[in-house]
Amino acid sequence: MIALEEARERVLAGLEPLAPVDLPLADAVGCVVAEAVVAREAVPPFDNSSMDGYALRSADTGDAPARLRLVGSAFAGASAALELRSGEAIRIMTGAPVPAGADAVCRQEDTAREGDEVVIARPVTPGESIRRAGEDVAVGDALLAPGEVVTPAHRGVLAGQGLARVRVHPRPRVGVLSTGDELSDEPVLARGAIRDTNRPTLLSTLAGAGFVGVDLGRAGDDAAAIEAAIAQGLATCDAVVSTGGVSVGDADFVKSVVAGLCPGRAWSMQVAIKPGKPFAYGRTPAGQPIFALAGNPVSTLVGFELFVRPALRRLAGPRPRGGDDPRLVRRAPGAPARRAHPPRPRRGRLRPRRTPARRGRHAPGLAPPARGRLGERARATRGRRGRGRGRRGGGHGARARRDAALMARLLLLGPAREAAGVREDEVAGDSVEAVLEAARARYGEAFAAVLATSQVWVNG
Repeated sequence: MIALEEARERVLAGLEPLAPVDLPLADAVGCVVAEAVVAREAVPPFDNSSMDGYALRSADTGDAPARLRLVGSAFAGASAALELRSGEAIRIMTGAPVPAGADAVCRQEDTAREGDEVVIARPVTPGESIRRAGEDVAVGDALLAPGEVVTPAHRGVLAGQGLARVRVHPRPRVGVLSTGDELSDEPVLARGAIRDTNRPTLLSTLAGAGFVGVDLGRAGDDAAAIEAAIAQGLATCDAVVSTGGVSVGDADFVKSVVAGLCPGRAWSMQVAIKPGKPFAYGRTPAGQPIFALAGNPVSTLVGFELFVRPALRRLAGPRPRGGDDPRLVRRAPGAPARRAHPPRPRRGRLRPRRTPARRGRHAPGLAPPARGRLGERARATRGRRGRGRGRRGGGHGARARRDAALMARLLLLGPAREAAGVREDEVAGDSVEAVLEAARARYGEAFAAVLATSQVWVNG
């Protein structure tokens, strides 16, 4: 038996990113950048108008309203060179080059057209409504750094530079093999047969993680057949994942096959985790990793998250700000502990909290919350079905209805928080009113008033 961290260290030790390649932008989205990309063109490439309006000299509008003579029009995409003199204006559209002599654009809403003249209603400041050349991107600006993952937005930025390809680490190709005589794809299962669920699950998980899954099919409990299937995968893939055949049964041959394909660099482990304890791993002389996971479907997914995904991320390229996806290993430093909604019963009682500042207040469209603890209500009414009154007075049926309403409101905390658009750590209490108060603090009274009348609150 070995510790999880030791097993992970064996898997990750010595793994190197795949060699960089030049890929078309469409294929590079999701890949890790291998070389820095810098801007070779300014964006925008020329001074242009950010509004529909009139290009002019700001000095001509100091005594607004100002009347200027129209001398032309400028459209986006037009290449004609226009020039402006004092006392003149040019009709201009969004994106059109700013004419020579103009230092500002007045938006159309602040003007009035009168024949061949335009009246400017207010003073215009120099540079107003003009996007300067290189304002978004200047020549030499860093666009992508090694280790960044190419996103759809990056693709647009690179296309804006006239680039058709980018140098990245390719997505790992991963062969997936299921093993076991019991696996069947027949419409009607024979006695002792089961469906193969691991292979489709892993192929979809790989695709969702941005890797390329290659279906290697099924192999029975036969060492030669298993070796042939894995070898076929190694011929075209960067890694191979198999399921089943790694325990201590008489028909578990995968461990010995991995050892034969990875001389001197194969390990058959019993990892101190459950599920997923049996695990075999090896690296071929060419450096390709082979992962042999337990055949139980849950064990397969656990093994994938703990061993396969981190290794494939290592192959996919170095990520300076990332890591190897330790999401199932430890909580990120400083991350707040998650709190369940609604609060879990403790010692048989549900304890809803209410902040003193909110005592006695309730949101529009909601009845005031029932007072007291739900546990006290339960004890007060327990065994009193025929008496009609509880410990503190009031009909038993009315109290039961109030308790049920309180429970329903607590169960609405999660949906209410999502509807309000607030985080869990912004809500000071376990009540729907506390969620509404958090929404009021973040978005204002008007938003909270509208929210309070929405369906998720009224149903509470």
